Amino acid sequence: MAVLLLGEVNNGELSVDATAKAVTAAKSLGDVTVLCAGASAAAAGEAAAKIDGVAKVLVAEDASLSHRLAEPTAALIVSLAGDYSHIVAPATTDAKNVMPRVAALLDVMVISDVSGVVDADTFERPIYAGNAIQTVKSKDSKKVITFRTSTFDAAGEGGSAAVETVGVSDAPSLSSWIEDKVAESDRPELTSAKIVVSGGRGVGSEEDFKVIEALADKLGAAVGASRAAVDSGFAPNDWQVGQTGKVVAPELYIAAGISGAIQHLAGMKDSKIIVAINKDKEAPIFQVADFGLVADLFDAVPELTSKL
Repeated sequence: MAVLLLGEVNNGELSVDATAKAVTAAKSLGDVTVLCAGASAAAAGEAAAKIDGVAKVLVAEDASLSHRLAEPTAALIVSLAGDYSHIVAPATTDAKNVMPRVAALLDVMVISDVSGVVDADTFERPIYAGNAIQTVKSKDSKKVITFRTSTFDAAGEGGSAAVETVGVSDAPSLSSWIEDKVAESDRPELTSAKIVVSGGRGVGSEEDFKVIEALADKLGAAVGASRAAVDSGFAPNDWQVGQTGKVVAPELYIAAGISGAIQHLAGMKDSKIIVAINKDKEAPIFQVADFGLVADLFDAVPELTSKL
């Protein structure tokens, strides 16, 4: 069996963390070929070739693949699909846009957010906000899968896979790029950060969220937020952690002023160490926390920041 893995390429660069974790999940299914696609993808292809467990790298460069449009990328994958039994990707925002289209074009089911591989046909994935694990067995001749990368370790470096350039098929003109609006930040990217400091509704306002940001900056951490904080306008949408936000699994997750609704826990409960700060001692967040501090975050967080 052979596996085609869509590498996570942004602005010509490979997201090594997400791609390497997907390689770990995929290599038990067969020889892994990584596809790096974009207007510029040669550098990403070279980076993918160094990941341990990658057998081959395909590089597709074309203007139609720029700006992360899903339709031309899906068409490219389908044109390459004949040689592969499994077509997989890390469960990132881009892949969640591309892979369902691939499955529809191939007339198969997409198996999303896979957290465990049982065998070549059988997979595990979380359901009900992570409160249950569903085992799925697919009879499709080709399996289209996204892997929840927070549950897999990243494959190491040391690989030396061959890199091959592939042509691009005619792309459907179903959508066109208008503009990108990118939030610039010196902080680590949320889904790959080793430390995340998150604030919830208890922070109270956008102005007071600077308390959370100050602690994050002291720790060199990414900043996260609960959906309640985002919906209240305290934090931007791309900071949201949870079932309808981003799934993270850092070495350290600090939750301040977050009660711990199951939708939020679904996005961070795989973190190695969880620290909760909340003045409500009955808050559900304490049930999953390794360390819990019952205190007012406006007293505890600035004090912690000052002592670091």
